[in-house]
Formats: sequence, structure tokens, C-alpha cells
Amino acid sequence: MKQYYQLKQQYPGALLLFRVGDFYETFGEDAVTTARIVDIVLTKRGAGTSSEVALAGFPHHSLDTYLPKLVRAGQRVAICDQLEDPKQAKGLVKRGVTELVTPGVSFHDNVLERKSNNYLAAVHFGKTEAGISFLDISTGEFLVAQGDIEYLGKLLQNFAPAEVLFCKQSRQQFEGHFGPDFCHYALDEWVFGFDYAHDTLTRHFKTTSLKGYGIDNLREGITAAGCILHYLAETKHDEVGHIANIARLEEDKYVWLDRFTVRNLELVQPQHLGGVPLIDILDQTVTPMGARLLRKWVVLPLKEPIQIQRRLDTVEGLLDNPDLLGEISQHLRQINDLERLISKVAVRRINPRELLQLSRALDAIGPIRELLAASGMKALEKLADQLNPCEALREEIKVKIRPDAGVLTNQGGVLNDGIDAELDELRGIAFSGKDYLFQLQQREIQNTGISSLKVAYNKVFGYYLEVTNSHKDKVPATWIRKQTLVNAERYITEELKTYEEKILHAEDRLFVIEQNLYNELVLSALEFVPRIQQNARAVAVLDCLASFAATARQHRYVKPVVNDSTLLDIRAGRHPVIERQLPPGESYIPNDIRLDQDDQQIVIITGPNMAGKSALLRQTALIVLLAQIGSFVPADAATIGVIDKIFTRVGASDNLSKGESTFMVEMTETASILNNLSDRSLVLMDEIGRGTSTYDGISIAWAIVEHLHNFPKARAKTLFATHYHELNQLADDCERVRNYNVAVREADGRILFMRKLVEGGSEHSFGIHVARMAGMPTSVVLRANEIMHHLEQERTNTEEAATEFDDVLAGLENEAPKSNGRTPKAQPAAAVATAPRPSLQLSMFEPADPTMERVRDLLQQLDVNTLTPIEALLKLNELKLVLASKG
Repeated sequence: MKQYYQLKQQYPGALLLFRVGDFYETFGEDAVTTARIVDIVLTKRGAGTSSEVALAGFPHHSLDTYLPKLVRAGQRVAICDQLEDPKQAKGLVKRGVTELVTPGVSFHDNVLERKSNNYLAAVHFGKTEAGISFLDISTGEFLVAQGDIEYLGKLLQNFAPAEVLFCKQSRQQFEGHFGPDFCHYALDEWVFGFDYAHDTLTRHFKTTSLKGYGIDNLREGITAAGCILHYLAETKHDEVGHIANIARLEEDKYVWLDRFTVRNLELVQPQHLGGVPLIDILDQTVTPMGARLLRKWVVLPLKEPIQIQRRLDTVEGLLDNPDLLGEISQHLRQINDLERLISKVAVRRINPRELLQLSRALDAIGPIRELLAASGMKALEKLADQLNPCEALREEIKVKIRPDAGVLTNQGGVLNDGIDAELDELRGIAFSGKDYLFQLQQREIQNTGISSLKVAYNKVFGYYLEVTNSHKDKVPATWIRKQTLVNAERYITEELKTYEEKILHAEDRLFVIEQNLYNELVLSALEFVPRIQQNARAVAVLDCLASFAATARQHRYVKPVVNDSTLLDIRAGRHPVIERQLPPGESYIPNDIRLDQDDQQIVIITGPNMAGKSALLRQTALIVLLAQIGSFVPADAATIGVIDKIFTRVGASDNLSKGESTFMVEMTETASILNNLSDRSLVLMDEIGRGTSTYDGISIAWAIVEHLHNFPKARAKTLFATHYHELNQLADDCERVRNYNVAVREADGRILFMRKLVEGGSEHSFGIHVARMAGMPTSVVLRANEIMHHLEQERTNTEEAATEFDDVLAGLENEAPKSNGRTPKAQPAAAVATAPRPSLQLSMFEPADPTMERVRDLLQQLDVNTLTPIEALLKLNELKLVLASKG
């Protein structure tokens, strides 16, 4: 226990799995936590004494069963093994922590998701900018970036790291910006020194500077990356040769998708339970490397038309050659997780069965290379040049590893016969002992003539020859007598003694020899790590492009035109997710969308609930995104001028943990959009302002549309869905605003959703009809209808009173002297109610006229916002009486 507590002190905050014999044991609070998470029995050691301590353990061979459960629960697990053979140890067996497994640092297949990267992230806050780095130790991918807090928040959401590192002094800052939900670990401040981080990176990559990686100017990013390498050493991950490169995540290279947009568009995660994200629809990859790369492509769409066109042309070539596509897919299916398999070679954690998987994957590389080289497509020929079958390694594995080899290397049965002469001999002794003894017995019977000679074994004498007393005179002089029985004698010979020593130690010896030979094979495979990593990257790209082609073929996607123009023109576009969820026999109703900067910059879409406004907004963004990751799109045709930022403000949600209401969240997201607009932005806004009162909501929505239209630095292409039909008036005042509505048909008091976008505004929301369709009680629906008609009648009365009021004002204006020869034009009351406008100037009244003075005083005392229809009529009558008294 003293040994246990000494090791425990070295790893505070980690569960210590302490190897005792054939079990991993946990003690104290670790035992309580472990028993709860993995559901094993919690017992006590030294019960009833002062040394009583909680105890929980499991067999060492069950580590792969229980370890993933602990890590997925967010635990850091220190694995303490016996460092010497207990049979040969004198006194206490030496023990030490051989690995510290954390959520972000693991090679265990049961911890890792095949189709997702398992990133460890580090964040460092500088004075003006912050740095961030991502590492997937299971693949060797190492990334670094630097930018403002918003950029880091976007990357954290997109990459979804399993664990985040930061400085202990920055805990409050990190949680304030990014929330408390990330699994994290805080390190000492000295780890985040730039000089230490820079030195750590250059020593790892064996370079004198970091210029060759294009990151030498990322001071905060380098600090974060150095922190990650320090953490690997701290967690006993010293074999990191497969981390051979570090790449810069360039913000300007990819489309800006803020964290709200990634969430709202449900690109990789659904917003609601049972939802379907885009990645599930798009992913037809057949290799784990391809699936992981596709997730990255989806959250990092390209902005460079040449790169996009290269991908699109390759997909088109595969689509036009279905035989080639089929053969490539068939060979890709033979390739297991090449990326993670070769990483296990680099850290010497690969087992025999996984080596065989590596060999089979390399078997498929050759045929794929030949197919790509003969395809006639430059992009595929380029991929062919990157593939290397690594024939020497492939053949060595096949020659040495048995086809039925298991997972463990210390129990024999791993290597083929004929690899090593001593190994073959020991196997013959260990596993063919009966045959050898039988041959020895037959030979000695023939040599001595003792027909009853027996060969036997006991624990005291080992192997011996037994001769009955009737044949004692035939025993050779070279035999050594060991035991006398009543009617027999037992002897040993030099040959038998030698054989006994061999057979007793053969098994242990052959396991050692086999382990050494296996380790030599793994070491020879280390030379192939860079080439096989390159194979994995090329296979991943090919798999993604083949997936795009397969999806396009199955679901009638078309090749988009992507260029440098500012036009967004989608003909008969469809929502890629919704159309796949429709019942059999029901087809998705497509729609056209056209946006440009000169004529139709902003489209205001009105229509009832459930008509499909939100789906139309999302499908536009998804079609643009699909095009810019190099995929075909669900439409009849599409021309897409490259978009550099996609902003969405859809849906409603509270952030109660921060005390933010739905409206506050909505305004925060909208503010982020308006503060980051660019000339090539695509903005999608759904029901802005609905989280507050009607007049506030209309005013905010109106002002936002005007801002987007009049913003001098950018004409962002915008789709604006709303229930506020008053916004349709904006098309009269703003030259690049157009009104559209989602058509419905009303018959017999019911509505039929046509889900078709048509030009012109809508004047009805059909909210009560939707309530009826949702199963609202009939009494509630009828009462709502009654209240609606009553409110509409009140509104009509108010508008009539306001019109009469305007007529009075117009009459007063006609009686008043002209100002500069001009008469101010009266505006209808409806316009006053729905749009901001300058207040009327009352200087047209003659100040010397007491009647006009009286009228002016009465008007100034009025509060039009609080005036009821009845009060308005009474005031109007009072004004008439005042004017009549003048006559």
C-alpha cells in the first residue's frame, strides 16, 4: 500500500489501476468511482480496522472492457503494471505507471470512434489573440491556428475535441468564453512559455526553426502546440515518431461558418434527439480514414474555385465511369483503418491480428494504383502517384505471421514455422513431446530387448524409464538408477535428462523467442510509417470523392457551376436531408432561388407556419456548402459565385445557464452576423424579432433589413423569412429587396401547403389553421378564431379613425400658409404605424390665431400610442367643435 500511495501522489486527479497478480485493483475514492462507472462490486480491505479502505478490481485481461467505460466517463486513468517477473523478483515486485490514458490521448479501439477523430486540444490566451492546437495521437494529425476568441470558439465546435488543455490561471477566461462543458485539464503556467514550446517543437521535428511548416509567425499557436507535446510526455506517451508534421489551419482558406451556423444547419450533429445531420446523408465512405476526412471537409468548405473545380471534375469523371467507380469501391472495402494501424506500429502497440489487417490493406493498394493510373483523369493519376504498395513489408508480414494469429504476443502461435530453427525445435519439443517420448521408448525397447519398458513422469523425478524386475539384467550400464519399487526399477539417461530440461523450459523459451522475432518485425515496419501515412491520406481523399459520386448517382444530384461571380442561382433546389426522410412515394417539392448584388440582393419570404420557409433557407445554405466542398448538389442546375461566409439565424433556444432568454440569444447571434459581414456573405435569417413584443420585433427586423441593404462595405446576399407582413413595404423603399411567399391554398376553412415559392408578399399567417392541424382542442381553436376576428375589427376601427384624423390634418394644412411655396404631403396612418418616419412639423398654424393655438395644444397633449378607437373618435369630435366655434 505504501508503494500504491507513492505512485498515486505522482498522478493526482487520475484513477490508478494498480496491477496485483492477475488483477487491476483500485483503492479508496478511486475504488468508489470505478465501481460506480463500470458497475463492479465494491468491497473493503481490512474491514473493521483502522486501515480499512474501499477496494474494487477486475481481471487484467478485462482491461479493454473496463478502460473505455472509465475514459468515456471523462476519467484520466493511470495504468500501473508490474515491471518485473514476480517469479524472479526479490521482495516487493517493482511497479510503475506505463501509460496515462485520458479522453484525448488514447490508442484503444474501444475508446475511439472509427468515423471520428479523437482530438486533444490546447488553448493559449495571448494579449491580443489566442492560439489553439489539435492533435489526434491515434492518426498523427497535428494542427495549429491563431485568431480571435470567436475564431477559436468556431474551431472548438467544429473539431469537438475530446479533451482541452489550458493554463490554470486561464480557467475562468476559458469557461467564460467557451463554457464549462468541455472535458478539460489545467496545466502549470510555465508550460505555456513561448521559448519552452518552440524548443519542444523543434526538438520533436529535429529542425532549427518552424518556418518550413508555415507557422513561425503564430506565437500563441506555437505555445499551444508545444503544450500538447509536453502533455504527451507527461502521460508517458514517448513513442511519437508518427507525428511527423504540423499543419496550419488558415482562416482565409475556408468558408467562415460560425458556431451558430454549424449548429443551426446540423452539419455533423443533430440539434434534437432523433434528428438527422447532413453528414449522415452524405457519408457513403467505406474506409474510416475517408469518413474522418469527410467530416473535416463538411465543416471546412473551400473558397478557392480552382480547388473546388478539381474535386467536382473528379467526381464527374467517376460518375461518368460507373465500372471504374465500382472497382475502386470494391478495393477500398478491403482497406481497414490504415491510418490508425500504422500509428500503432509507430508506438509499438500493434498486435499480430492488426499486422495482418495492415498487410491486407496493402494488398488493395496495388490494384487501386493501377486503376487510377489508367483512368485518364489528372486528379486520379496524381493520387496514383501518391500510393505505395510497400511490397517488402507486405510480403514480410505474410511470410512471418500465421493467418490465424491471435491478439496476444506472449502466448505463442504468432509466427509461421520455418522462420527460426530454434523456435521450430522448441515447438517440436513443447507440442510434440508424446511423439518424441514414444520414439525414444521404441528405440530403447529395440536396443535392450525390454518389451515392457515404459516412459513416465512424476513431479519428484521428472521423466524416467521404468523396468520390471524380470528384465533388470538387460539394463545398460549407462542408465542411472533413481528409484526402487517392489517389482520394478526406475532409471534416467543423459538423453532423457537433456530432453526433460528442454521440454520443461521449451514453452517459456519459445514465447520469449517469438516475442523477440515479432518485435523485430514491428521495428522493420517502422521504416514504412511515412509511406503508409501518405497512402492513408490518398485513400481518404479517393474515398470521399467516390462517396460524392455514389450519392450523386443515387439521388439525382447535378454538377454545380462554381466561379468568382457574385450570382447565386439555384434551379429546382431540394433539401438534401428532408427529401431523404419523406415517406415512400412522396417527392420533395423543389424551389428556385436567385440572389445577386445588383438586382435581387435581399429576398423577404413570408408565409404561414409549416409552409416550408425554414427548410428553404437551410436548403439554400446546404446546397452552397455541398458545392464548395466539391460535391454535386440536389437541384436541376446551380450557379454559385463563391461564398466566403455563411451566417444563419434560425430556430429559438434559451441559454438558461447564462441567464439568457430566447430573445437575448437571438440578438447575440444576429449581432455577430451584422458585425462580420463581407461582400460575399450569404445571410439566412428566420423570424428575427419574434422573441419580443410585436412592435419591437417589427422595428428590429425592419432596421436589420435596411442595414443589410444599405451597408456600404458589403452587399451580403440575404434570405429573410418572417411573419411580419409589414416588411413587404421595404421592397418599395429599397431597390434590391424583393418579396416572395410560400404559396398555400385555402378551401372550406382549411389550408393546403403548396410549398412553392412565388413572387409577391403574403398577408395571412394561418396560425389558427396550424393550431387545428397540430391537434389543438376544438374549443380553443374556435375561441382563438373569435378573438382574432374581434382584434381585426378593432384594428379596422382604429385605422378608420386614424384616416379621419389624417383628413383633419390635411384640412388644417390647406388652411395654413404655404411654407416656401410647398405643402407638406400627408402620409397614411398605416405607414406611420409600420415604418419609422419624421414627426410632422406643426409650424403651419398661424401663431396669432387663438383657435389654431387651441387645436395645436390639444394635438400636443395626445398620446397616439395609447389612444383607443373610442378615445380617438371623442378627441376628433372635440377638435371639430373647436373649429366650429371659430366659424
